[in-house]
Amino acid sequence: MRRTASPLSLILLGLGTFLLVLAPMLVWYVEPRAAVNPIDIDTTAVYQGTGSYFDTDAIETLHDKRITVTQQVRGNVKDSEKSGRAVWDVTTTVDTDKSLPAADPHDALEFFLNRWVTDRHTNRPVHCCKENPYFEGDSYLKFPFDVHKRSYTWWDNSLGDTVVLHYAGTRKVQGYQGYRFTGSVSPTKIGTRLVPGTIVGQKSKPQVLAEEWYSNHGVQLVVDQRTGRVLYAQVGPRRTLRAPGSRKDAVVLLDSRKLAFTTATQKDQVKQAKKESGQLLMVGQTLPIGAAVAGFVLAVVGAVLLVRGRESRNRPDTGGTSPALPTK
Repeated sequence: MRRTASPLSLILLGLGTFLLVLAPMLVWYVEPRAAVNPIDIDTTAVYQGTGSYFDTDAIETLHDKRITVTQQVRGNVKDSEKSGRAVWDVTTTVDTDKSLPAADPHDALEFFLNRWVTDRHTNRPVHCCKENPYFEGDSYLKFPFDVHKRSYTWWDNSLGDTVVLHYAGTRKVQGYQGYRFTGSVSPTKIGTRLVPGTIVGQKSKPQVLAEEWYSNHGVQLVVDQRTGRVLYAQVGPRRTLRAPGSRKDAVVLLDSRKLAFTTATQKDQVKQAKKESGQLLMVGQTLPIGAAVAGFVLAVVGAVLLVRGRESRNRPDTGGTSPALPTK
């Protein structure tokens, strides 16, 4: 009886070929489209530390006080879908124990309302959709996907300019390892402010257009390599006022050597990074490798069965009887 190629061999060969084609598609097509900044984001990060701040009621700088910075990021889904960009509205409040808990964010020591617009794939700033402020750089609220061991430009909102952050090795945050980047800001004049002359040491003048200066003792960010999510953030802002033309600080508005993510914020960031990184790892590595291996095995098995079936079909058919013996 003749043997022909079984349907099973064709099925295995077809399925194997499909998986072999699927593997590179997952890497080159699906993963890049999965690695995008979300538009429905809703997260809150809290920084805490101790430092000095100018109390407008006491009209003096108070020292060794707890300072809390709360940053809430919400995606504007409507504007994001309309523009094709990631449009995030960011509310930042700087509080002391005196203003917490605040019923109104405007009661805080400082209050900022910004809108950040970025390319969903590259994380680069896009200047549209009523962005505020106009910002540049590689990173602010997060780093780009697939972070490399190199320097990045980080937007410092208080400075109104970018700061170069240098790669400084790895660091574990709540047991999860990320890339560490560090930098600092030298004293820089960032503007002027009309204040009573007595505040900057000029008692003879009722009002003075004082110079506002900013520096940062040190910036340290630890980010997830795959997603660019910030796992840990630490800043050291210092803002002061100087009399016009003076080289010395006359009054400290805000000064802290270390304002850092609280433990709760660190845990939440690590939890989200593990989830997002795991999803990208599955699409970009686990599934492609699995599909390639399974596809190769199935294709080989299907091809072997197909070849064996053809060889059997081409073999002479004896009909199951022995050749007739010659007769005399």
